[in-house]
Amino acid sequence: MDKISFLASKKIPFLFVIDFEGKNIFAEEIDSLKDIYFQIEDIKNFSSKNIKTKPKILKKESIDCEKYKKAFFKVQEEIKKGNTYLLNLTFPTKIKINADLLDIFYASKARFKLYFKDRFVCFSPERFIKIENNKIYTYPMKGTIDAKLPNAKKKILNNEKEMAEHIMVVDLLRNDLSMVSKNVKVKRFRYIEKIKAGEKELLQVSSEIEGELQKNWRENLGSLLKKLLPAGSISGTPKRKTVEIIKEVEGYKRGFFTGVFGIYDGENLDSAVMIRYIEKDKAGYIYKSGGGITIDSNLIDEYKEMIDKVYIPI
Repeated sequence: MDKISFLASKKIPFLFVIDFEGKNIFAEEIDSLKDIYFQIEDIKNFSSKNIKTKPKILKKESIDCEKYKKAFFKVQEEIKKGNTYLLNLTFPTKIKINADLLDIFYASKARFKLYFKDRFVCFSPERFIKIENNKIYTYPMKGTIDAKLPNAKKKILNNEKEMAEHIMVVDLLRNDLSMVSKNVKVKRFRYIEKIKAGEKELLQVSSEIEGELQKNWRENLGSLLKKLLPAGSISGTPKRKTVEIIKEVEGYKRGFFTGVFGIYDGENLDSAVMIRYIEKDKAGYIYKSGGGITIDSNLIDEYKEMIDKVYIPI
């Protein structure tokens, strides 16, 4: 984190990539990046490329429902004990694809994209934090529905389970921002955005939270990020205990999945949560996905959501 603070204090543009546990930290000047490509909204370090073959997931080998069921009900037990109220439960899915990671990066459509040294690619719809004009913003996303369903917007906004989950995440992230900024407030609560999910269009429910930073935030950027990690939307609340439970019930290393990446442009910062994520290992390709579990969650619905999130947004 020291390098992050140093580069920011010198107003040197750089990219940072931090894993879920905050142990593996990459920070490099943008002009020095090699075999790393990114897009943060309209800012990118690559030119468009025509891909001859449309990338597709040819096969999914998800964990069986019994294994998921065991983890799901363990989480429900912890909720009943009061140790967690919301936990983001994830698992890896082995996939077969007809393209490599770089082609997937070029072909995929997302607000936030990262290709990292042929190790992984992510195409995320979710911002982590944005810092602009000494103000910090975060935009928790919780709640999705197929945009083609009748009265989709009304259904998702009136869904009590989704409402409860969203409120918990907004409260968590409001508290997180309060650790690094002052005058924290929810500027917009549960607004709707349309996003692409493979062949589908989804309605996504988001909120906007804002806080005011001290003018010397660049000198302390590393410690600021450390206080906010891991991102609340992909861990849960209360955060520390929930992360302990995650490590126990998931039984695998998330690695850079659900970590964060972002750029500092010399003045301001923008960043994303690393979801919608494909990783390359010796055996092939792994897609990691999941969703938030609350006391009202349904086993089959959550299992299906985890599998449905395994897609490439073309």
